[in-house]
Amino acid sequence: QVQLEESGGGLVQAGGSLRLSCVASGRTFSTYAMGWFRQAPEKEREFVAAISWNGASTYYTDSVKGRFTISRDNAKNTVSLQMNSLKPEDTAVYYCARDSRSRTGYPSTSRYQYDYWGQGTQVTVSS
Repeated sequence: QVQLEESGGGLVQAGGSLRLSCVASGRTFSTYAMGWFRQAPEKEREFVAAISWNGASTYYTDSVKGRFTISRDNAKNTVSLQMNSLKPEDTAVYYCARDSRSRTGYPSTSRYQYDYWGQGTQVTVSS
């Protein structure tokens, strides 16, 4: 069983920064791609960023390119999301998740490909 726990959310003014972290239990963290998704009230959960199992490839949704950076530390079973230049439209609950495919170099942008999810952390950006 894999457990994911996010932290680092909070309230920040527009233009500010936050760093989200996700710690995973289990010995197989390093062989799976990881992703971040977000869900705003009354909206579908959407892809934000993903990173391959070895950190060689990263992917971002267009709205966060140049502002967010995903990274991972396999020695610490941790994946992080550095969020800069935050905007009110970034307000959402942010979830980390594990891609279900081991050792893929192309993490999915579809939430249906992810099999384990954290509980989420709230990010609120005020204008």
